[in-house]
Amino acid sequence: MEIQKNNSRASIENTRQVMLFNQTVLDQRYAYRAIKRLFDIVASLVGLILLSPLFLVLAIWIKVDDSAGGVFYSQTRLGLKQKKFKMYKFRSMCSDADQKLKDLLKYNEVEGAMFKMKEDPRITSVGRFIRKYSIDELPQLWNVLVGDMTLVGPRPPLEREIKEYTDYDWQRLMVKPGCTGLWQVSGRNSIGFHEMVELDLKYIKKSSLVYDLGILFRTVKIMIMPNDAY
Repeated sequence: MEIQKNNSRASIENTRQVMLFNQTVLDQRYAYRAIKRLFDIVASLVGLILLSPLFLVLAIWIKVDDSAGGVFYSQTRLGLKQKKFKMYKFRSMCSDADQKLKDLLKYNEVEGAMFKMKEDPRITSVGRFIRKYSIDELPQLWNVLVGDMTLVGPRPPLEREIKEYTDYDWQRLMVKPGCTGLWQVSGRNSIGFHEMVELDLKYIKKSSLVYDLGILFRTVKIMIMPNDAY
């Protein structure tokens, strides 16, 4: 039995040594990239306009809940070809959350190059609600509008996370990062880092306008009936 487990782990590791994509080939998908960008611009602009009343309500709620910090929170993330950009969210944590992170890293509940903690003490009361329904991610429509992100694609990593990346993992940065993707609609926080990478690479391999629309519809469904987001 132990031999079978070792062989299984060895098989997974061998698979992770194989490079699946070529950057030049991905860059030459001109029609798909152009139509996808046009859709991103229209959808994000319409979304920002229609959701502006909700943004106002959330801004007031966040300030009433914790007046010490701002309404929005930004992080430096890495996008297509390691390009750095500021990614925006509604603030769901205390104002000194970044300073407290180093003391919480030992409680990380997922393996690999990312941090997740279900009972994260930094999360505010309003933060728990907006994170459950993924409402905190809505300001990323601005990132989509200006071209840093796309609606569907791999999630952009933090700079500290990529220090643990292998060449295989780096492939997920060969396309523009997205607000949602296969990871979000396939289990999200119940999925480890290596599984997330595999889902991202599966998305890159199968990506098309129809596939993107399918993921968007699944995302809306999960926002209405949340999975295990926290």
